[in-house]
Amino acid sequence: MTNQPRTSQGLITIFGYGPTGIATADRLRGRGTPIRVVQRKRPANLPAGVEFMPCDVMDAQSVLRAMTGAEQAVITIGVEYSGKIWKQVWPKAMANFLAAAEATSARIVHIDNMYMYGPHDESPIHEDAPLTSYGQKPAVRSEITRMWMKAAREGRVKWAALRPPDFYGPGVNNAHIGETGLGLIAQGKTAMLVLQPDQPHDFAYVPDIGRAAVSLLDATDDTFNQAWHVPCAPTRTPRQLLEMGAKAIGQKPKIMPISTLGLRVIGIFSPFLRECVEMRFTWNRPYRVDATKFASRFWSDATPFEVGIPATAQAFRASAPATTKESRGQTPARTATP
Repeated sequence: MTNQPRTSQGLITIFGYGPTGIATADRLRGRGTPIRVVQRKRPANLPAGVEFMPCDVMDAQSVLRAMTGAEQAVITIGVEYSGKIWKQVWPKAMANFLAAAEATSARIVHIDNMYMYGPHDESPIHEDAPLTSYGQKPAVRSEITRMWMKAAREGRVKWAALRPPDFYGPGVNNAHIGETGLGLIAQGKTAMLVLQPDQPHDFAYVPDIGRAAVSLLDATDDTFNQAWHVPCAPTRTPRQLLEMGAKAIGQKPKIMPISTLGLRVIGIFSPFLRECVEMRFTWNRPYRVDATKFASRFWSDATPFEVGIPATAQAFRASAPATTKESRGQTPARTATP
């Protein structure tokens, strides 16, 4: 392991082209860094001139091919929101990523989440919080965290886990304040919240996540083999953010919280909402994130909600379907992804 600085001008492979993958890719493209986007199918919104390679993360050789030739890689993949599927997919995918990283010596920035901390009584959450064995999805995240930590201790990989809390931003639909929050408000409808509307809750702005990923890609090797939290704007409540977004687009905010009991009842008919029940520890208490470690090494000027929330609300308004008599009052069949 060395501590030589990098400029990220070599090829960077990005696994997944969802909101955080796009944010990272856009920032790298903007300064001329070559990138390779890989996932099962070519994204319809992939800019011209960006290299694409099909990849199945469950196939070790496919992952190795995607990482070969790259100096670094960013992992931003998502998996169907099911504890059963996570148990099947994530450990295998992580084993394939680790094997490819070891074979190619590519440094890895993994855009992770915070499920591995599990239920917590202390706030804010620090990177050194213990890993949980709670539930299905949190336990799986703990398992794959232990996998990369072991490989890092043994000197086989250079791995940085970048952990944002719930995120939001233009183009981010599957989020607590996304399509079922600001998206419905933009249509003059009632926002549906799994979160408790008046509990303090941290949110990361997706462009800030991309910026943080690039900060790690540019950093020296001593910043790897550890976890980092993404800086967030000062903590607000979901109600405050939805009201801010509604005001920005001239709408009156209407909010319908879904209780845990209601979630269990609706979950009888909705597998997705049923999967949300075990994650109630992220919304039934204050959820604050400590990003002091990242701020002291890199930057702390996260995008203010006064900028990010209006931009998100305006994006939803611009893409909102025309309201008709038949569509008034209808709501989507699912709520936001934690």
